[in-house]
Amino acid sequence: MTTGLQIRQRDKDTILQALSTGVVPRVGLPHIQVGRVLEVAALVKDVERISEGGSAVRFVIGEYGAGKTFFLNLIRLVALEKKCVTIHADLASERRIHANEGQARSLYQEAVRNIATRTKPDGGALPGIVEKFIAECIRQADASGISVDDVIDAKFATLLELNGGYDYVKVLKKYWQGNQSGETSIKENALRWLRGEYSTKTEAGRDLGVRTIIDDDTIYDSIKLLAAFVQLAGYSGLLVFFDEMVNLYKLQSSQARAKNYEEILRIVNDMYQGNVSGIGFVFGGTPEFLTDTRRGLYSYQALQSRLAENPFAVNGLIDMRGPVLRLQSLTTEDLLLLLDKIRLIFALGDKTKVLVPDDALVAFMRHCNQRVGEAYFRTPRNTIKAFVQLLFVLEQNPGVEWQSLVGQAVIEKDDDAAIGDEASGGGSDGDASLQSSGIADDDDLVSLKL
Repeated sequence: MTTGLQIRQRDKDTILQALSTGVVPRVGLPHIQVGRVLEVAALVKDVERISEGGSAVRFVIGEYGAGKTFFLNLIRLVALEKKCVTIHADLASERRIHANEGQARSLYQEAVRNIATRTKPDGGALPGIVEKFIAECIRQADASGISVDDVIDAKFATLLELNGGYDYVKVLKKYWQGNQSGETSIKENALRWLRGEYSTKTEAGRDLGVRTIIDDDTIYDSIKLLAAFVQLAGYSGLLVFFDEMVNLYKLQSSQARAKNYEEILRIVNDMYQGNVSGIGFVFGGTPEFLTDTRRGLYSYQALQSRLAENPFAVNGLIDMRGPVLRLQSLTTEDLLLLLDKIRLIFALGDKTKVLVPDDALVAFMRHCNQRVGEAYFRTPRNTIKAFVQLLFVLEQNPGVEWQSLVGQAVIEKDDDAAIGDEASGGGSDGDASLQSSGIADDDDLVSLKL
């Protein structure tokens, strides 16, 4: 009996290989998404608002292993389906939002390298976006009887109003010239400039005749120009995903942190004041990054006032309209459903071919609870990793009984070293206790049913 789950063997292998090593798979996220209905709905509304010419900013907050990376990737796929363009990058010591020694330009380069569209979801979509823009200009020129250059000039009028727009337009025109003349080197130089890969103005001026480059001081303005351009190319808007924001919290220099937080404040103000259109930012970070009043965002008074959470959303009440979205823990039933989905992926959606029965799922959860106690819910990444590895053995050794393996599963506690590799399918909140997740002791697992 099939379940309606449509999954190819190639996607199955990709998903399971990723989960078995504790990282988020690049494909098939809907197959392992459980829970988080309200959170997903809130971000979907943001995407729709951006598609309609609005703007949005969100701070997705969760402990290590809470599923932030999974959640951000899921929303990124939703944005692509809504005909948006996405860029994403993880912050690190060499990649920041503000810097003076190339770290901000490095962040921009990584983000634009990952630029994605619905037809090219794995990144590298910049040439296709530019080509689509040119094709649309040619189509409009043919329909109206005017020259392609006139159509391009008319479209670029909006870009010229933005900071840095003059050289941005000049580079795009260079690409069009290279397209006309068949000189691929000109097109490659234009793309190189748009990706922020020129390190000196002299080199850029020699190749493209421009006076500026995308550097540490201009990455936010360049992102706004990119958002405007992708809309001219026929896309709904641009979503920017910056994960591992905790790396700003870890900066030793208070001045460097303040400069980065000042740039974040600039972004927040623009999004809320309606100064930009068709663009959104989603930041992923830990609670310390947000609320620590000495090193976190709350150490910057203007950000604390803007990001303060709704004081009325207490005692079980929720508010999904604010800028901060805290990832809550999955319930016990959600985790059980997640294990069920994983075993269905092994069986390519055919319930008659699953490797283990329902009892095995409950037994495995009971073992996790006994093995690491409260950390069971703080380490969903390693829990899922162990479950996938167990099914790998059963798949390759048909004569082995699952009962003999469940008790051997080793569930390690998560730690800070695993930043960025969250792979809980939908992500359980690493800060949740057993009681808040519905498990007081082993006896509660006995009554679980699929």
